[in-house]
Amino acid sequence: MKIYTKTGDCGQTSLSGGQRVDKDCQEMQALGEIDELNTQVGFLLALVKTDLVKKELEDIQNNLFVIGAQLAAVQTPLNPHPRLSVEVVKFLEEAIDHYQKLLPELHHFILPGGVMAASQCFVVRAVCRRAERQVVQLSRKYELPAEIGQYLNRLSDYFFVLARFLNQQENQPEKIWPGDST
Repeated sequence: MKIYTKTGDCGQTSLSGGQRVDKDCQEMQALGEIDELNTQVGFLLALVKTDLVKKELEDIQNNLFVIGAQLAAVQTPLNPHPRLSVEVVKFLEEAIDHYQKLLPELHHFILPGGVMAASQCFVVRAVCRRAERQVVQLSRKYELPAEIGQYLNRLSDYFFVLARFLNQQENQPEKIWPGDST
């Protein structure tokens, strides 16, 4: 099978079910953001050292593929794709709670950065929030499963807490934003 089809040369592509759409339509914007998010998670995966975190990131990548499949099928009543479950949202909440228990309580805004893996977590968090905004826009056009929005919302929190955890593991102090007077 050739990787190029030439069917997108004029600015259109196909969604699940064969519907042709412009490459810059709202559906493709959301799909592109989820794809970029998954790619950034893949880069983070290359930077982390802990097997538990690697497993979590691999699960996240699989869940992002599920989200992408669901978004690609929004225009068709045929939806044979796997669906995101409420359990994956709960898993993220449990992971966030686990890492937070290991971290000092946060009383200030902190600047993104630190060791490479933590810095990449902050990048992933920002991309996740952008993807979430695109999915929210798409949800105004189509009825999307609530778990997609919930998952993306928890996922950005997960990456924030994971960044803090990875910095702590490497004894990298957090940098407090100097404008924070709380």
